[in-house]
Amino acid sequence: MRRILEDYRRLLREVDSWFAGCIASAGTERIACGRGCSECCRGLFDITLLDAFLIQEAIADLPQAAREEARQRAVSRLPELKRLWPDLSPPYLLNGLPGEEWMEMPEDDPTPCPLLGENRLCLIYEARPMTCRLQGLPHVDRSGEVFLESWCSHNFRGEKPLDDPALRWTFREAFAREAALIGKLAEILTRFPHREMDTFIPLVLLTDYDAVDWRNLPGF
Repeated sequence: MRRILEDYRRLLREVDSWFAGCIASAGTERIACGRGCSECCRGLFDITLLDAFLIQEAIADLPQAAREEARQRAVSRLPELKRLWPDLSPPYLLNGLPGEEWMEMPEDDPTPCPLLGENRLCLIYEARPMTCRLQGLPHVDRSGEVFLESWCSHNFRGEKPLDDPALRWTFREAFAREAALIGKLAEILTRFPHREMDTFIPLVLLTDYDAVDWRNLPGF
C-alpha cells in the first residue's frame, strides 16, 4: 500500500506543478489562489480514500492539542451528517450509501473545514486532498475537453480563461491515474478493485482505518 500512496503523492506533486505554472504564466494579479487563502475551505466535498490515508498520516504528526481541536470540530459536524444521511456509519465511505443519495450535498454551507487552524491556515497543507489543490481554476485538457468550466470569483475578474492554452493540462490522464490507484488500493483492502471510495474530511478525523474490517464493508 505504501507504494500506491507514494505514486499518489507523485501525482499530487504534478498537480501542484501545473498550478504553479498557471500562476507563473497568469500572474498573481489574475490568480489569487495560494497558501493562506481559505475561501474554498468550507462546506462538504468528497475526497478519495487515497486522500484520506494521507490526511491521517499528516494528522498523526500534528501536536496533540491541534489534533484534538480538529477532531472536536469534526465531531460537531457528525449529528448534521447523520441527519442528512441516516445510513452513514463507520468507516463512513459514501459509496456504500443507498443509491447516490450522498451526492445531494447542502449548498452554500459556510462551515469551515475542521483542518483549518485558528489562523485560517491548513493544518496539513502538504497533505491536502487533490480536489483542494485543483480548486480555483478551470480544468481544460490539452485536447480541449472541459472537465470543469468554472473558476474562483477572485480569479480572472472580468475574463473568460477557458480558452487560455497556458491553463491547459493532462487532466484526462491525471484522473485516469488517480482512478487506477484507487482501484489498486481498494483491491489490497477489500479484494475488489473499486474505482470509487469516497468520504468527507470530517469523517476521516473520526475513523480508525487500522480497525476497519475492509473485507466486510457495508454497501460494497
